Amino acid sequence: MSNYEKEINRRRTFAIISHPDAGKTTLTEKFLLYGGAINLAGSVKGKATARHAVSDWMEIEKERGISVTSSVLQFEYGGFCINILDTPGHQDFSEDTYRTLMAADSAVMVIDASKGVEAQTRKLFKVCVMRKIPIFTFINKLDRDANDTFELLDEIEKELGIATCPVNWPIGSGKGFKGVYDRDRHCVITYSDTEKGTKEGESTEIPMDDRQALLSAIGEEAVGVLNDEIELLDGASAEFDLDLIRAGELTPVFFGSALTNFGVEFFLQHFLKMTTTPLPRKADKGLIDPVENEFSAFVFKIQANMNKAHRDRIAFMRICSGKYESSMEVKHVQGGKVMRLSQPQQIMASERKILEEAYAGDIIGVFDPGIFSIGDTLCMPKEQFQYEGIPTFAPEHFARVRQMDTMKRKQFVKGITQIAQEGAIQIFQEYNTGMEEIIVGVVGVLQFDVLKYRLENEYNVEIKLEPLPYEHIRWIENKDIDLAKLVGTSDMKKIKDLKGNPLLLFVNAWSVGMTLDRNEGLILAEFGRD
Repeated sequence: MSNYEKEINRRRTFAIISHPDAGKTTLTEKFLLYGGAINLAGSVKGKATARHAVSDWMEIEKERGISVTSSVLQFEYGGFCINILDTPGHQDFSEDTYRTLMAADSAVMVIDASKGVEAQTRKLFKVCVMRKIPIFTFINKLDRDANDTFELLDEIEKELGIATCPVNWPIGSGKGFKGVYDRDRHCVITYSDTEKGTKEGESTEIPMDDRQALLSAIGEEAVGVLNDEIELLDGASAEFDLDLIRAGELTPVFFGSALTNFGVEFFLQHFLKMTTTPLPRKADKGLIDPVENEFSAFVFKIQANMNKAHRDRIAFMRICSGKYESSMEVKHVQGGKVMRLSQPQQIMASERKILEEAYAGDIIGVFDPGIFSIGDTLCMPKEQFQYEGIPTFAPEHFARVRQMDTMKRKQFVKGITQIAQEGAIQIFQEYNTGMEEIIVGVVGVLQFDVLKYRLENEYNVEIKLEPLPYEHIRWIENKDIDLAKLVGTSDMKKIKDLKGNPLLLFVNAWSVGMTLDRNEGLILAEFGRD
């Protein structure tokens, strides 16, 4: 096996998904701690003086203690090179999470043991199912009182429609949390609280047949309960099957506490054994193999102003095949240009290092002068193919944007256009006006706050948002339609997107049907085209 092939095969690229507050960012930090990428984990929430989690870099994230953008983190552990894509848990940012999952080969689903499957987990999980990516479950917060373990598994199976296979099993929870039972090795691993933010903790392994040691470690009652549960578990749970896991039909389940660091390394070690090397990816000319093909990548995220001092804009790319070397020439397929990627870098939250090389499975950020769009393909100059596009979610909330200081028009247009190119918001214009009448559409209302905050802090522009009553948006598929002659309903509004495509806004679904009835041959679509 060549060195090049070895490098690709040791890559593991996964996204972490969860409902807000399930402990996803804490878990990410503990992974970094084990990989030696950081020395002390930062508490995610807390006072302004507290260390902030490495993966939360935007000011608004630090203030609110939520992740609103996806961070990309790379670290080494046990001979593997691991790329973690940390996603926003809040449902108002599900579109960003969806795009991030397009760049991952598997997903780690974090569930709060006292809350079970929550609304957002359900939504994100459906995205994983659509992509058929393997899902690994970490049931977190066993250091607090938890729901019944069998009920938790039952809920995952019923709510998410995936079979579960516990790899370990918790002994108690909250103050009575004693440790876990390792099903494969038939031993109990006892739990001792670690100092917060460090990885050194005491854990002792006791074989199940050493009854005396077990009794003194966890007590007679816990031993009795554990024996009953193991018997039940062996009879009721799905058999471990790696093929089903990799097909996204069975999820291995792990229990632990990210905060106190229990079960995190156990999870990481097992996860790395079960997950795959970078997978082939679908393009218009068929599947592109990571090892057999030369360099290719696609853009899944664009982020402006990651570094306040430079006012820069970074396009994040997932390398799908081959090896990237600095100063090599690549083709930007959609732009039809051959170019050198500017300042290619790997990003450790807000810290960066310029890259000399990167391989299939890696995520790289390149300086974007405004030429890249989400979903764009890059490949070698002699090649010509495109990876499948990333669909645009239809916005569900709309507002008219009023600029407070008309003298700052230039900054306003630049700011709102750049933020729209990142894919967090979509901007439209009144049908018969230019940029003076701007309507913004978002998937979740929290995006409005982020837009306002970022325009003020990054572009020094103050805006006022006037909510509009529209809830439905439709793209017009007919190229030859005359919008002036379109017969609509009284609550319909004609608008256009930045590319000049005509769209219609409606207050209710009834109006959509009515407009279709009144205009023979009209074709409306719910999703935008790239």
